[in-house]
Amino acid sequence: MAHLQLENLTKYYKQGKNEIRALDGVTLDIGDGEFVAVVGRSGSGKTTMLDLLGLLLRPTSGTLMIDGTDTGKLGDSQLARLRGTKVGFVFQEYNLLPSLNVLENVMLPLRYVHDRTDGRKRAEDLLDRVGLSDRVRHRATELSGGQQQRVAIARSMVNRPSLILLDEPTGAVDTETAQQLVTLLKSLNEQDKVTIVVVTHDLDVASQAKRQIRLKDGRVVSDEPVVAAAIA
Repeated sequence: MAHLQLENLTKYYKQGKNEIRALDGVTLDIGDGEFVAVVGRSGSGKTTMLDLLGLLLRPTSGTLMIDGTDTGKLGDSQLARLRGTKVGFVFQEYNLLPSLNVLENVMLPLRYVHDRTDGRKRAEDLLDRVGLSDRVRHRATELSGGQQQRVAIARSMVNRPSLILLDEPTGAVDTETAQQLVTLLKSLNEQDKVTIVVVTHDLDVASQAKRQIRLKDGRVVSDEPVVAAAIA
């Protein structure tokens, strides 16, 4: 599990003489083992917030704490180490390497950590868990969009992260595959005790999280628990 604390977090970009406020003073506390959906229109700051949580960007100002560690005080190599051990990221385009087979793609993050004990077996177990044990030798180009998505999720779990971040994971899959994804995320959240933050336009997905945060113009405009009736 991972505990995230955001205090007045901002991310500004320069565009000519103009300043674009992608994230504008966000303060949030996401507790251990939460399943959070972040929603909002395009340009609301959702992906910027996810990239900050995933330590892919540094904020312009404000504080991001992960499990009590002030990430703003870490150097690049320390951030990379924290990202490699704490965070699993599922990108919108999945970012699988076409030159590698499915098993090799899942094992890829193991190159960046020192402890690779039983890495291959864990990768195989994760592929079995996501229903792809019969596709381990296939290339990514030989898989459907839904299968590629499941490979990306298995890859995000191989280092046993305490936090998984997903960027629009259902944008390129059908309704049935999207629901299968939600079922898998619930399992990771409840059984593996992983904190999950998913950015989504899909209100069906958002309604099955435990908490829904809405952004507008880089600011939090609502932050509410999802009622049990919506999850059922």
